[in-house]
Amino acid sequence: MSETVTAAVLLIGDEILSGRTQDSNLQTIAKVLGPAGVQVMESRIIADRPEAIVAALNALRGAYDYVLTTGGIGPTHDDKTADAVAEAFGVSIDIRADARAILEGHYGGAQFLNEARLRMARIPEGARLIANPVSKAPGFQLGNVFVMAGVPSVMRGMLEDVVPHMRGGAVVKSVTVRGKGMRESELAAPLAALEREMVGLSFGSYPFFGADGFGASVVVRGTDPAALDAATERLIAMARALGVEPVVEQQD
Repeated sequence: MSETVTAAVLLIGDEILSGRTQDSNLQTIAKVLGPAGVQVMESRIIADRPEAIVAALNALRGAYDYVLTTGGIGPTHDDKTADAVAEAFGVSIDIRADARAILEGHYGGAQFLNEARLRMARIPEGARLIANPVSKAPGFQLGNVFVMAGVPSVMRGMLEDVVPHMRGGAVVKSVTVRGKGMRESELAAPLAALEREMVGLSFGSYPFFGADGFGASVVVRGTDPAALDAATERLIAMARALGVEPVVEQQD
């Protein structure tokens, strides 16, 4: 059986916490990492405060196989992630020649690299650059931490150079059993019993309401296809016992 490989996502930015910006990066990361066999187990949103970034990084990188950060590596004064990562690992940070060369090529020469743009060439000692096919300013990997931009389109581009540097583990798959007219209150006890019985699977129930009525969807997740099939049959029988003919949806 494949091992479980885990990850945490650290979303950095005052703009997210203030409500000015709605995050979409977590969803993108989870959708990309899941099929690669890396399970996102935790996400945190923190402000652009170096001490908060350092504390969160040190907690997460010791608890999970990988940590992915988004935000705070741009050219402005409030982009503090790179310095905080260097502090968390206890290494120095400075303008690096290869990162500077990338920016020179993008902006058309060294004469166009002002102080703000050069900030994006500051890389912690020992880090590997993460390619940025969108806006060129690189991210970086240090240890098990991948540091990426916060702009969603740029972050998605950087992910292409992140996943190949991860080891994959067991891939989690899910099945949804959706029943119109099912009530969560009717499902609570049998679902709890089923989860106790079928160790290694997780079950979640989610109500829905609409113009055409109400109901509930039960989602079962796990890495063992045979166990998922068995659980699906049990859930179908559970729905039918309540007088509901369910719809089954499988998701890879």
